[in-house]
Amino acid sequence: MEVSAKPDGAVALRDATVRYGRRVALEAVSGAFAAGSLTAVVGANGAGKSTLLGAVAGIVRLSAGRIDCPARSARRMAYLPQLASLDRDYPITVAELIALGGWRGFGAFRAPSAALRARAEAAAEAVGLAGRRGRRIAELSAGELQRALFARLIVQDAALILLDEPFAPVDAATTAALMDRIDAWHAEGRTVIAVLHDLALVRDRFPETVVLGRRCLAWGPTRDALPAMTAAIAA
Repeated sequence: MEVSAKPDGAVALRDATVRYGRRVALEAVSGAFAAGSLTAVVGANGAGKSTLLGAVAGIVRLSAGRIDCPARSARRMAYLPQLASLDRDYPITVAELIALGGWRGFGAFRAPSAALRARAEAAAEAVGLAGRRGRRIAELSAGELQRALFARLIVQDAALILLDEPFAPVDAATTAALMDRIDAWHAEGRTVIAVLHDLALVRDRFPETVVLGRRCLAWGPTRDALPAMTAAIAA
């Protein structure tokens, strides 16, 4: 699937700062995610990784600084929070969850179109859930639910995709399948930013890396940036 329009998936941060009361969660972070780039965000617990993603998504308010995100303004951004933050008891089927990726096309008072249902079916098949579409999400394993959420992102057809710990709750086989989907998005020219803990995966599969310690410790090609993570751990 190619990006259906020409939205700009680039993101630019200028001294982006987030405070929760007196606590600084993110301090004066500046840098740019190029359109079509594939970037990992790494750092110790509390380093500001999820805060950074939330700020780019527009759900975390900046205390200072600025973030320019054309895809968010154009509603061509997709954000996947950590799986633990989702309500798995909500009474919805896998097919319905995936179709929500096209929510703006039908809204609260209309049923999804036949074309959207076909896209949702194709997305379910692409992530290996063709036989699970009628199940309630409460019946799914953590890995199956994450596959369903990736299928929803496929339907959403965003220029900018933000993923917060997408592999934390899943097994190695699911990680491999979802990483292949991320590679496909990258090949299609979409911008993908993912918060990750697996440094070996980052080293092997992500061309760019941001290392956070509330401040930006490094930002650039993974081979150059990742040593800053090792230095931060040693310190």
